[in-house]
Amino acid sequence: MSAAVDEGFGGAGRRFVALPAGGIWRNGLLAAATWLLAAALTYGLPDVITWGATALFALVTLIGAGIFLALSVTVHRLGSVGRTLVHYGPWFIVLGLWLAAWEVLTAKLGWLPKPFFSPPQGLLHVYVTDWDRLLICVAYTGRLWALGFFSGVLVGFIGGVALGWSNRFAYWGMPLLKLIGPVPASAWIPCTFFIFPSTFHASIFLVALASGIPVAILTAAGVGQVNRSFYDVARTLGADNRFLVLKVAIPASLPNVFVGLFMGLYYSFAVLVVAEMLGAKFGLGWYLQFNTAYSAYANVYAALIVMALICAGLVRLLFIARDRLLGWQKGIL
Repeated sequence: MSAAVDEGFGGAGRRFVALPAGGIWRNGLLAAATWLLAAALTYGLPDVITWGATALFALVTLIGAGIFLALSVTVHRLGSVGRTLVHYGPWFIVLGLWLAAWEVLTAKLGWLPKPFFSPPQGLLHVYVTDWDRLLICVAYTGRLWALGFFSGVLVGFIGGVALGWSNRFAYWGMPLLKLIGPVPASAWIPCTFFIFPSTFHASIFLVALASGIPVAILTAAGVGQVNRSFYDVARTLGADNRFLVLKVAIPASLPNVFVGLFMGLYYSFAVLVVAEMLGAKFGLGWYLQFNTAYSAYANVYAALIVMALICAGLVRLLFIARDRLLGWQKGIL
């Protein structure tokens, strides 16, 4: 027997998840087997080239195998966490197989040679030995991204509302936005570095531009697509223009706004790396450039994984914010 659970409005891709009711989670057993295989290959086969943290990586994968083995008989007791684990069960299996294949092709056979490729323990060695510098770079990147992204979103949102609400503002602003919008933000690097007093301020502007343009375009589209009957009903009840903008136009356009936020988030990260490569003293973009110059590709891959995890976490937070703010539209979107 198994219990099917509907995850609802925010559970894209996880609508019906079956939990084993008191039985064995088969995918958990298979995941434990693949992770155990990765541990055995890592520790049992000799390395073509010596890598740091080989024994540590074997221990980590062995612990992972033990965790999946324990979960295979207890996942049905974990509620929503268990449903999430069951949903991603096939991914855990594939991840174990990927780690095993990655280990064999790099450290054991050398078909993907050093320094261009690194085995998984090479990345683990970077996290163990260079964690302090990585944390500093994450802090610098986070500060730059936050200043650029939120300032760009704020200006883009206000400008988008004005473009969608005012025909006069749209007459002058929309052609300019259509002219600037298709141009990649990185193309403005020569101008920004000349105009702004420092590379830090120029980088903030580039990130703000990359995140603000899609928010402005989609917010304007959302405001412009609001059903006119909503305004008519509000006016008959005595609403003024301020009420119409704040209580009718903006709430109705929020689905478009969030699409722009998702696009701006991805664009801002792409521009962020380029901006940090052009003069920053710290940051993940600087870290990538610095280690690429010394052919330390294990450090490069480790930083890329950190960036991917940070971006994925921010996207997840944005999904949570969207689901909370647009909960009233459940069943409509």
